[in-house]
Amino acid sequence: MRAFLVLIGIILLLVAGAMAMGWVNIDQTRPAVVQAPAFRAEGPKVSVGTETKTVEVPTVKVEKPADNAQ
Repeated sequence: MRAFLVLIGIILLLVAGAMAMGWVNIDQTRPAVVQAPAFRAEGPKVSVGTETKTVEVPTVKVEKPADNAQ
């Protein structure tokens, strides 16, 4: 297994060296096109408005407990 990995490493180095020296030239013949799919979604119609209302609010009375120090 180790010999196989060493062989692949040597081949990659040779290819990289050949590309650096200009012996191998790789050109892109077609542009790569990546497109996201198109979606259309329709949701419910929402109307927003304001109106004035009177709301009764309860009153709150707080009584402190008597201070009975003994």
